[in-house]
Amino acid sequence: MSEFHIYNSYTRQKEKFAPITPGYAGLYVCGPTVSGESHLGHARPYITFDVVQRYLTHLGHKVRYVRNITDAGHFEEEGRDAQDKVSEKAKLEKIEPMEMVHKYTSLFHYGMRLFNCSEPSIEPTATGHIIEQIDMIQTIMEKGYAYEVNGSVYFDVTKYAADYPYGKLSGRVLEDQLETTRDLDGQDEKRNKVDFALWKKAPPQHIMRWNSPWGEGFPGWHIECSAMSSKYLGVTFDIHGGGMDLQFPHHESEIAQSTIAHGHAPVNYWMHNNMITINGKKMGKSYNNVIKLSELFSGNHPLLEQPYHPMVVRFYILQTHYRSTLDFSNEALQASERALRRLWEAYEVLKKLNHSGNATPQETALDAQVTTWCHECADFMNDDLNTAKVIANLFELAPVINGIKGGQVAPDALSADTFSLLNDTYRIYLEEILGMQALQVEQTDKLDKVLSLLIEIRKDAKKRKDFATSDLIRNQLAESGVMLKDEKDGNVSYTIE
Repeated sequence: MSEFHIYNSYTRQKEKFAPITPGYAGLYVCGPTVSGESHLGHARPYITFDVVQRYLTHLGHKVRYVRNITDAGHFEEEGRDAQDKVSEKAKLEKIEPMEMVHKYTSLFHYGMRLFNCSEPSIEPTATGHIIEQIDMIQTIMEKGYAYEVNGSVYFDVTKYAADYPYGKLSGRVLEDQLETTRDLDGQDEKRNKVDFALWKKAPPQHIMRWNSPWGEGFPGWHIECSAMSSKYLGVTFDIHGGGMDLQFPHHESEIAQSTIAHGHAPVNYWMHNNMITINGKKMGKSYNNVIKLSELFSGNHPLLEQPYHPMVVRFYILQTHYRSTLDFSNEALQASERALRRLWEAYEVLKKLNHSGNATPQETALDAQVTTWCHECADFMNDDLNTAKVIANLFELAPVINGIKGGQVAPDALSADTFSLLNDTYRIYLEEILGMQALQVEQTDKLDKVLSLLIEIRKDAKKRKDFATSDLIRNQLAESGVMLKDEKDGNVSYTIE
């Protein structure tokens, strides 16, 4: 496959990628809701779309990568009471909402740096774009597809579905939704149960609130992405990405809002990664099976047998095609660690080898095979970003590299051109596109052991009510950039800043 093809979730088929503006690519990815620490399930979309951004750049496109921060709103009306997650969590932690937002945004950025994820071109926040969201809501109301009730504004899904293919992205049928939608907060003031909030009136106890034409309130979850993506990428842009759990209601609502506001569909290609599961269940707070990133890196979680290096986690995710389910297990992560170590060791060997052969590509079968394995990597990436097959080919090449070093493969088995191609393939695909880095596990393991020992000493001090020693350990670690966090279950996690 010589040209880049993407599986478009909207059309349910692979399509050749043709950017709106040749040489440029617009990519929008739904970012985190910073009402808590990111977990392993969150890592998959951000690593996946980091590779999308890297590959588009490799193909020669100038990429504008927009990834938002949801620091207000995000209340869902399917499956739970409507609430502003950020505001509610700030009350629980007894801190200012923006203090909490800064805390969890910093933790998110820290995790992304450890995963070697490139920074987005623009990282807009919901609170920084209240005016744009209000403007879009007013436009939708003027066109007759939204209505205000008691200071809240709702999108009229039933009216929209009569004119447009509502549910095409997610495969949801409106009649089924009408029968199964639960009676939740605000349902009694809607015209239809399936209508969703564009703006919500703030009750007296609500912390985060803004003035609007409908009174003080806060924006819905869906409207922020429609407002920010159109501002920074245009009213039609190339790719919108996210986890498949966002197809409904979030992305379906984005399509509806933007279609009415701008008169046409907002996105040419929808890309969705599949979920990370634990024992067949999606990782999520509602299932009580979340492994936070800090826990993953420290090993401080009941489901973890050991700490896992961020590069091991990245490699583990990329070993499976992004549209396939990925089930968590310690065995799988440990196997990924061994595999990555072998692959990187071969790469280090390759960088030190000097070619001394005189063969031409036609002289040996091995030369032809190596050339094929290298060229196939581009075909695999062009076939809907198949990183799993790319990694498999890199493993095919590793024994050749080790064989040259050990003398099992003759120095003249590869031509100079093929040897150069082999070097370029490892550098481009392993480092530049897959974004892998050296493990450096020895130093990490030693640090983890020292910190684990200090955490145990602090726990023992607290049990003995020796709070002076407990506070001393915490404060001195903080001065060194190691932030301890006492969890509700009695465990202690840490992050390094």
